[in-house]
Amino acid sequence: MSADYVQKLFADRIGGPQFGLKEEIYKFEKIKRVKKEALQANPHMELIDLGVGEPDAMANEAVVKRLAEEAMKPENRMYADNGIIEFKQAAANYMQYVFGVSDLDPETEITHTIGAKSALAMFPAAFINPGDITLMPSPSYPILGTHTAYYGGEVVHLPLLEENSFLPKLDSLNERILKKAKLLYLNYPNNPTGAVANVEFFKEVVRFAKKNQLIVVHDAAYAALVFDDEKPLSFLSVPGAKEVGIELHSLSKSFNMTGWRIGFLAGNSKLVKAFMTVKDNSDSGQFIAIQKAAAFALSHPEITEQTAAKYARRHELLVNALQECGFKATRPKGSFFLYTKIPKAVANGPQFQSAEEFSQYLLREHLISSVPWDDAGNYVRFSVTFQAKGVREEERVIDEIKARLSTSNFIF
Repeated sequence: MSADYVQKLFADRIGGPQFGLKEEIYKFEKIKRVKKEALQANPHMELIDLGVGEPDAMANEAVVKRLAEEAMKPENRMYADNGIIEFKQAAANYMQYVFGVSDLDPETEITHTIGAKSALAMFPAAFINPGDITLMPSPSYPILGTHTAYYGGEVVHLPLLEENSFLPKLDSLNERILKKAKLLYLNYPNNPTGAVANVEFFKEVVRFAKKNQLIVVHDAAYAALVFDDEKPLSFLSVPGAKEVGIELHSLSKSFNMTGWRIGFLAGNSKLVKAFMTVKDNSDSGQFIAIQKAAAFALSHPEITEQTAAKYARRHELLVNALQECGFKATRPKGSFFLYTKIPKAVANGPQFQSAEEFSQYLLREHLISSVPWDDAGNYVRFSVTFQAKGVREEERVIDEIKARLSTSNFIF
């Protein structure tokens, strides 16, 4: 029998020799397991999934048709490397039309990405050395910090608190941290809180970045999904922003193109070039047919406006239902996420010490799936991307949620 030397060779960044020996269950894997158990215990009950973090609808029919047409063309079969100019120009036009950002050079200040996640994973490779610090909001998308840690850097979390409108308090950082910090990640409209930023905050960010020589990375995956009188806001629309940072846009959420894996990075030309250098050594670009279909989508921002209107309607229904059940839910101004404090207990029932406990209670007792966040207070994230075709079906789902939750006398 050959010696099992493989176990000794795992890199420290993923656990070293202990990799795989201790089962650490990721949050979403826990949800999946409890969901399975709840369905087995209640086989005749409908699961209402408010935990899904992706759109419920297909991509626009015209966009799908364009993909099919472009996929048939022999010239589109080649490697795309760092992207085609047609897509970059479409991205520049989109930034100008939707956000009023008119000074982006598609050749040097924009590049395509295979979705936002891969771009967020690659970006630290260009900047983080051992001992460098990345500043990231908490709670947030975990990938923002993962690769900084992989490269031997340190991640410092900035709590997003309700009393500060879920904006990070930049003045809370001490001199030691600021001296070693290189990257500042932001994400507005925010996942999971649904909060939006304003021009004043972004101006503060620019001043803060210049003063402390930081690079700002704004994950703008939900930037165009805003409601009511809120106007889409780009970090790059603020004077001086392009001097200190870049912004990531994705077609996953705004154009219902999650599995297509297409987005773009825009901003400071030096930062874009550094990212492209890393990307060139990581992938060979997204399928050109997808880029051309995505360019077509970007020229039709009304697709996103229609989707935003649907989410706004669903948010209104869900907030009203939760409020009737005692929750202090507030309708967000952007994204498809609703973030709300958990109750303390159920009258004559269980007490909840964490959002995870409450989330599991919702699944086991009511077959309602949510995502718990205990990073900065105890909250659950509901998503309005539940499966429902048309207004009547949406109302039916919300009425069912209300009927189930009203059977629990929550104490807040």
